Amino acid sequence: MLRILLAEDNPGDVRLFLEALNSRNLQFDLSVVEDGQKALATIASVAAGDPAKCPDLIVLDVNLPKHNGDEVLRKIRAEPKLRDIPVIMLTSSESPADQARAIDLGADLYIRKPSDLQELLEIARVIEDVVRRSRA
Repeated sequence: MLRILLAEDNPGDVRLFLEALNSRNLQFDLSVVEDGQKALATIASVAAGDPAKCPDLIVLDVNLPKHNGDEVLRKIRAEPKLRDIPVIMLTSSESPADQARAIDLGADLYIRKPSDLQELLEIARVIEDVVRRSRA
């Protein structure tokens, strides 16, 4: 079972993310937090607890309230128990500077939020590939 932590404040985007995962028939356990503060609290709890409960994948919205995705990513990469977990930054921005910053901070992928069904299905395929590579 794939454990995913999704930090996303838009319920519509959470629903689309679920549809993308379901389109690939993935077995997953999805935990959703709505802001960066809750993401950091969840991450701290996981880091302090049982390593078997660590997510296999973390997906962060870049523009989270309270603490943005970049801040959360910095904390993830600074924590030895979490730094190897694949992180995907999910955003509506197409800015090359935003993408370069996310990669520099340690994101494994930077994906623009889908605007149509084909892009939605592509996100699910990319997630599947990231998880497969991280388990290899």
